[in-house]
Amino acid sequence: MSLQTTSDPVQDAAKPGRIIAFDLLRGIALIAMASYHFTWDLENFGYTAPALTAFGWWKFYARCIASTFLFLVGVSLFLAHGKQIRWPSFWKRFAMVAVAAIAISAVTYLVTPDGFIFFGILHEIALASLLGLAFLRLPALLTAIAAAAVIAAPYYLRSEVFDHPALWWVGLSATNPRSNDYVPLFPWFGAVLIGIAAVKFASSSGLLARLGTWTPGRWSNPLIFIGRHSLAFYLIHQPLLFGSVWLFSQVMPAPPQDKDAGFLPACQAQCEQQRDSTFCSSYCGCMLDTLKGEGSLDKLYSNDQSSIWRSHLADLASTCTAATESKMEGGQQ
Repeated sequence: MSLQTTSDPVQDAAKPGRIIAFDLLRGIALIAMASYHFTWDLENFGYTAPALTAFGWWKFYARCIASTFLFLVGVSLFLAHGKQIRWPSFWKRFAMVAVAAIAISAVTYLVTPDGFIFFGILHEIALASLLGLAFLRLPALLTAIAAAAVIAAPYYLRSEVFDHPALWWVGLSATNPRSNDYVPLFPWFGAVLIGIAAVKFASSSGLLARLGTWTPGRWSNPLIFIGRHSLAFYLIHQPLLFGSVWLFSQVMPAPPQDKDAGFLPACQAQCEQQRDSTFCSSYCGCMLDTLKGEGSLDKLYSNDQSSIWRSHLADLASTCTAATESKMEGGQQ
């Protein structure tokens, strides 16, 4: 997750018009993001309960962080281009974010091809910055109504038409695709529109001018600094955190976990990216029973990447999917 937008105001603190409060909020959000990613890294190396960050408070925490980032994208877009779109600045920042997004996709495809980031937070920021330009001159109330419609769309407009991989970025697929960071247009563009609407209201009410005169104490300098260099922070922090946890794991490996106990929450978290929790509970139970019955649970955890094993897992998944759907249909009758 990142908040270095294609629409941030100039990054020189000495230039007038920069509102420090937004830099500070961005910096706080970046630290929160780093804490989430560090916890994910600990989970990945077995130092926490499996799928810890995929449920409950941690899932809510991640969504709050992403929403804050995208809200500030809208704020920054209006502050930088609300009066007049400065095209050279816009395209320069757009290119930076777009190239970074492509790089993230390429790297994650090589490292985790089954869950690579094909449309994550940076992809969303790039697209939202382009689409957000169309809302800069609209009334704040109309922008807020559009935001509500975008956020509500996945609840009413999901369709198998959008299940094609070329349309996954839209966010209206009947089942969500698997990805380690999936931030599609719907509903997340709504957060950007809320940011645009909010800063318009603040501007017309005089709140924005008063906020511009606020200066925090020296304690805020580190947060303000990373808030003004958020793209660099985003690109650097996770490799450093991940590498640090990996090095620690070489010295003090995590204790082995109960594979039976660890399988269900991990399976549930992965499954719920595509199906509801009731289906996933039954499906994951079926998968665990099948793998234990044939004595292949250890092989699953050995990370076997052979085509034969992957094909076998796909067959098991299809069998358990069909069995679960049949069971649920039978229960509804």
